[in-house]
Amino acid sequence: MTRRVGETPAGGAVSSIPVHLDRDADAPLPVQLAAALREAIDAATLRPGEGVPATRAFARRLGVARGVVVAAYEQLVAEGYLTATHGQGTRVNPALEAVQVGSAEPRDRVSRRDPVETPEPTVLRDPALLTDRSDPAPTTRPLAPGRPITDAVDSAAWRSAWRAAAARAHLTAPELGHPRLRTEIADHLRRMRGTARPAHDVLVTAGTRDGLGLLLTALGTTRGHGLVVGVEDPGLPSLRAVAARYGARIVALPADAEGLDTTRLPEGVLDVVIVTPSHQYPLGGSLPLTRRRELLAWASRAGVLVVEDDFDSELRYTGSPLPTLAALDDPVSGVVVLLGTFSRTIAPGLSAGYLLAPEGLRSRIEPIRRELGGPVSTIVQEALAQYLASGELRRHTSRMLRRYAARRDQVSDRLAGAAGVRVRPMDGGLHAVIEFTGADRGAQRAREAAVVARADAAGLGAEALSRYWQQRESDAGIAGLVIGMGGADDAEFGTALTELRALLA
Repeated sequence: MTRRVGETPAGGAVSSIPVHLDRDADAPLPVQLAAALREAIDAATLRPGEGVPATRAFARRLGVARGVVVAAYEQLVAEGYLTATHGQGTRVNPALEAVQVGSAEPRDRVSRRDPVETPEPTVLRDPALLTDRSDPAPTTRPLAPGRPITDAVDSAAWRSAWRAAAARAHLTAPELGHPRLRTEIADHLRRMRGTARPAHDVLVTAGTRDGLGLLLTALGTTRGHGLVVGVEDPGLPSLRAVAARYGARIVALPADAEGLDTTRLPEGVLDVVIVTPSHQYPLGGSLPLTRRRELLAWASRAGVLVVEDDFDSELRYTGSPLPTLAALDDPVSGVVVLLGTFSRTIAPGLSAGYLLAPEGLRSRIEPIRRELGGPVSTIVQEALAQYLASGELRRHTSRMLRRYAARRDQVSDRLAGAAGVRVRPMDGGLHAVIEFTGADRGAQRAREAAVVARADAAGLGAEALSRYWQQRESDAGIAGLVIGMGGADDAEFGTALTELRALLA
């Protein structure tokens, strides 16, 4: 059914706008109504400061229960699109005046579309319109990927762990890591990742990049030439860059919605392949068991070392975290090295992680670590060991999963109805992928560049999805955005999504 919102009483007139509610659609009526009102606000049909109809009158006009309108309004108030003030009713948030694209123009120009202001995604408005404001662009980058929520880390168990560690700060941990921490990490992997390995298979690192650098140093050159490293395409630019910095030649390996395409692995080319089997980045797929076995069989046959980056793997909204690829590998003569970090589950400033390797590979890695020394201070290792032993990390992860899942739902709800936009399904992780649809590939890429430029001007931190492809000229690349869900508090995150929605419109 399609109804039009009529005029409200004087002082808060709302221009007539179409509202289409489909009772047969999968989306509930409140979600549909909220999406329609967002579109009207983004298109400036409803302007900042203008009132919206009273819930009872609006419900009668739409032919729905009043609760539908109330739920939609409450959602939009929580998102920052509307404000509800006692005595003044519910209105479009006046603060949106500051975040509307082109809001530096006079108000009488907002409703007038100049010829260059076409809705085609290939056209970018004058950048001056995005930055003409007295205050500097925000520097917090609330939608930047790769940053976790950290405001809930401080707890009694966390503080207790650091107090206990401070009393032992004068001690020196062994180069391979504090024995107690190695034991706790091994137990953590058994409980959370289905990987039962002894503590001596674990080495303490300063994170995944440190672990990869240590491994590549230990491998040196093979077969008389520099290392050749295969990476998922698309995939994480950070580890790709680390491998290149260590002198490796990078080879792009096709990945799809399920992860690495094991049917297209080359023979006789690679020395190392870096994969994210439990939560492929950025598309979010989980490598099926058949592909995992194919990958291990191929690596054993070809003499290739598999580096498993356990990126975001514990942050899974539905079901339990998947077992690692290393869990399928032989603990003595295997080919998988698992890299993990606590920077995303606890806090980036911790700079602590681990490397898990089978016995045959550890014999090459351990001498290098002993020569280079341990990168993580004793006090950090002591505190982390105490924190893991208390069981608080498991409880903290469970709490954070609920918050990330809520933010994920917020992204989907906030962008519902946006033209040419699809939020890709994701069952875990710290980020969301917003895919541009409905136009040819060139127009999608042009829209991506335009939106990223606007987001940069606004200080949001959203990244171009295309940057995650090694072969950027490939037709397989998808245009869109990658946004993080942890780089701000709840209020900042909601405001940033409101700004992003305006930029997409």
